Amino acid sequence: MKNAKKVLRIGNAGGYWGDDPEALKRQVQGARLDYITIDFLAEITMSIMQKQYAKDPNSGYAHDFIPILLEVLPQLLEQKTRIITNAGGINPHACATAIAKAAAAIDLHPRIAIVSGDNILPSISSLSATTSFENLETGEPFAEIRDRLGAANIYFGAKPIVEALANWAPDLVITGRVTDTGISLACMIHEFGWQDDDWDKLASGIVAGHILECGTQATGGNFSDWEQIDEFTRMGFPIVELESDGNFVVTKHPHTGGKVSVDTVREQLFYEMGDPRAYLTPDVVADFSTLELEELGGDRVKVYGVCGYEPTALYKVSMAYEDGFKCVGGVMISGPNARAKAQCCAKIFWQRIDFPLDETNTEYVGINACHGSIQSNNEVSEVLLRLGARSHDRQLMNRFRKAISSLILSGPPGATMLSESMARVQGVVSYWPTLIPKDAVYPKISCLTDSEGEIAVKTTPIGDFQVHSAPDQVAYQASQGLDKLLAAGAGGTTLAELCLARSGDKGDTANIGIFARNPKIFGFLKEFLTAQLVKDLFQELCHGQVNRYVLPKLEGLNFLLEKSLGGGGSKSLRADAQGKTFAQALLSLPIKVPDTIAKPQ
Repeated sequence: MKNAKKVLRIGNAGGYWGDDPEALKRQVQGARLDYITIDFLAEITMSIMQKQYAKDPNSGYAHDFIPILLEVLPQLLEQKTRIITNAGGINPHACATAIAKAAAAIDLHPRIAIVSGDNILPSISSLSATTSFENLETGEPFAEIRDRLGAANIYFGAKPIVEALANWAPDLVITGRVTDTGISLACMIHEFGWQDDDWDKLASGIVAGHILECGTQATGGNFSDWEQIDEFTRMGFPIVELESDGNFVVTKHPHTGGKVSVDTVREQLFYEMGDPRAYLTPDVVADFSTLELEELGGDRVKVYGVCGYEPTALYKVSMAYEDGFKCVGGVMISGPNARAKAQCCAKIFWQRIDFPLDETNTEYVGINACHGSIQSNNEVSEVLLRLGARSHDRQLMNRFRKAISSLILSGPPGATMLSESMARVQGVVSYWPTLIPKDAVYPKISCLTDSEGEIAVKTTPIGDFQVHSAPDQVAYQASQGLDKLLAAGAGGTTLAELCLARSGDKGDTANIGIFARNPKIFGFLKEFLTAQLVKDLFQELCHGQVNRYVLPKLEGLNFLLEKSLGGGGSKSLRADAQGKTFAQALLSLPIKVPDTIAKPQ
């Protein structure tokens, strides 16, 4: 262990490809940090980068990272703040080379380490001889999509980054597909000398990485009580101050926008949590149900008590494959009776479509595009009618596209086309999650200025963890009509007055985390908000089962709604293809609150 008393300061400067371009500058100029991590990658991002790489072997990475980096690179090198980022995408070597070239142009020469080997697309034929690659969620055989495969990337963990830091002491580490939490955990392992079996410490590092990975979602972004945020303009990105025992404090730079509180941190903890007792990563399995939070004041929250377990012997693999075409277009309808006219237009349109389609979708933006019938259908003066379809026949999609514009002159009055809503045919890329043994493929590390070439990292931890936990409640079928459910709570209050919530996606599964504003409400919430109630509420959108998990220490519930996002990713025809608004729909649920439950002031 290098220094048991040292406090390691790690900041995040981006949660996705397209996040605030000023974030890195804000983190660098606020106060010195030991490390800054930036997350660029999502499942669909990899397939986009793979297509770029297929057209240009010097592409396939986040090009817009370079100008953002160059703006602060002199200060980073002076302060000895290291950057770790997965901006390398499909082609981390090209990304590192481009950074070195751009830096040399301003007479700077950072030492750049590279983590690669995650892209197994070129090796699929040989690997599939010993690995089934069946779909992790559905069990479908790999043969069904093998000939349409467009991307295949292993989620490596922190270990190769740790090895790169130890071998070359780089200023920057550019990676391909590693876990979102791994880029932060690596800093902790390197600085504190944590061992492969320090399960609780590693799990605490995973929790810290999970809080960091989505940027300002931990510091007031997407916060249920958004009215409490004084400034959104210059949002402070999250920072963790971590000690060698694994306990840490979440904070942000002073004089920046946003807020850090137990509630902002709780919301991010619930985001894409899955099974809270078995948060699987290549390095360790973290048990989120064991952690505790303490409000310290001054935008500081302490996180402690995390338990961890040995990892599994498998890596997760994110694959993407070509899955036909889709087309979505819109017609703006206005004036008196806009809702009725929009519904009439939709009826006319679908009566005209006399050819088969794989899937269709109709949404009324302004009435119920995101939440269906969960929201009340108040009359409005304008509606954007969204019409969508999927098919593996591109010619049918072109016929569908042309049919949308025909509504303008042959339907009810007040209809117009918006240029940004003009329909176009797009290729669909679908997500295929699967697994591969850790000893089948090893990550590789290299240094841009080192002539030794790539080094295989064969010390990735392999354990035998088995998921024994299960949801406390499961619902499969809706049990009552939605109108009846909503009417039962009419005239009462809404869950928003009692709870906060956050939602997101993993493929076609929506995750909704909801937690109480005080312990008394949590007692009521456990009894009232069942898996069956959530299934009933989302019956129009959720076509799979609903799993409920209870987290007493966080006074919250986590719901997984399977088959709820129209296939997820680019396959979905939904306005909200990622379930980001599901939490708001749940919070809008009208309920009758017992007299024993005091409403929060």
